[in-house]
Amino acid sequence: MIRHNYKNLKIWQLGIEIANDISDILLEFPKHERYDLSSQLSRCSVSIPSNIAEGSARTDKSFSHFIDVSLGSSFELNTQLIVAKHRKYINDITFNLLETKIEEFQRMTMSFQNNLK
Repeated sequence: MIRHNYKNLKIWQLGIEIANDISDILLEFPKHERYDLSSQLSRCSVSIPSNIAEGSARTDKSFSHFIDVSLGSSFELNTQLIVAKHRKYINDITFNLLETKIEEFQRMTMSFQNNLK
């Protein structure tokens, strides 16, 4: 059985980049959001690469499930960013940059998942 070295996976690397980008923008969020939207954004962004890492130690069939969870977190993150943009916590430029990265992650991850045996 082949195990994947998650640190070498481009999807994990992009997931880490997205999580770090989210962490950076949360520094500018209002304090009253600390336990609400900020917390949710942080948790689901960290969930993206974390599930890839955890799943990489499993069989490909099981890994595929963890990929599904990671993808779900990426869609959740995008939705939360839409809310943050609506509340004017992030501007259009920041939103568009993050959305582009998330969409790239989703495309790459779906392709990777399709190639699992």
